[in-house]
Amino acid sequence: MSVTLDDVKYMANLARLQLADDEAKALVKDMNDILGYIDLLGQIDTSDVPPLEHVTDIETGFRPDKALPPLDHEEALKNAPDADADHFRVPRVIE
Repeated sequence: MSVTLDDVKYMANLARLQLADDEAKALVKDMNDILGYIDLLGQIDTSDVPPLEHVTDIETGFRPDKALPPLDHEEALKNAPDADADHFRVPRVIE
């Protein structure tokens, strides 16, 4: 499988990215290099390698789930970048 310039332009459109022609051409090369490396990894014999649940032996730092008192209203809004008296205010994201 290889990525074409049309594929990159299609993906850029889906991601709402504006790419210059030289950027799109560079991405075609980069993506094809990545896919080539993945193909190379797929050729490695891993039949005698046991599957891993985690890459490292580090224990996860999960804490016990316990109920804590909620933040008061002023404390919750204290670090908000934009807030009115009662709510967080966020930019509109729906067109």
